[in-house]
Amino acid sequence: MARAEAVPRGVRAAEPALTKGQRTRLRLLEAAEAVFGEKGYYEASVVEITQRARVAPGTFYVYFPSKKAIFTELVRTRGHEMRRALHEATAGLSSRAEIEEAGFKTFLAWVRKHPAIYRIVRQAEYVDREVFQEWYRKLAAEYSRGLKAAARAGEIDVKDIEAAVYVLMGMGDFFGMRFVLWDGRIPRRAFQTLMDFVLRGLGVSATRGKPLKPGAPKHRPRRA
Repeated sequence: MARAEAVPRGVRAAEPALTKGQRTRLRLLEAAEAVFGEKGYYEASVVEITQRARVAPGTFYVYFPSKKAIFTELVRTRGHEMRRALHEATAGLSSRAEIEEAGFKTFLAWVRKHPAIYRIVRQAEYVDREVFQEWYRKLAAEYSRGLKAAARAGEIDVKDIEAAVYVLMGMGDFFGMRFVLWDGRIPRRAFQTLMDFVLRGLGVSATRGKPLKPGAPKHRPRRA
């Protein structure tokens, strides 16, 4: 089999054009995201989703057998998209400090684009617990791989990788809720504070992206 032509570094391969059916499915998912985000799963209806998507009610069932089916598909689809965005934003970066900063910036930008997902994922715990846990487990698995590699390279100093991953995800989750969802803006000092906690918690130098030397103070005293 002939090898596919390599795509130049930094250039994304052109995605194939969508069929009419694929476009309709995407419209339904986007409409479901808006309706579930506004009304919640139990108050939302298939009719409202089809009205938002501008398709006939019967068309919905060509793509999804039920309201729950489109809800779980939405959570899985958006979760995959978010993880792909994180992967693309951090690919090729060399230091852990750079990776963490790019990762958190990408996550927060993604939240700004999909604010309804916050409410939707929280509802998933009661609609489909398996899908709810899958959202976090898959994100944690990819995060863990990166931190394990950094630990093997001596770039971070963490006693329990899985615990660190869930702590970091929790920080990003609440930070995004406070500054992206509530205020719609992230002050520079607020983001720097977040990164200070992240990098110092991992034992990484914020300036060099290297492990802090054993015995070195993690907090510099302020000058009078």
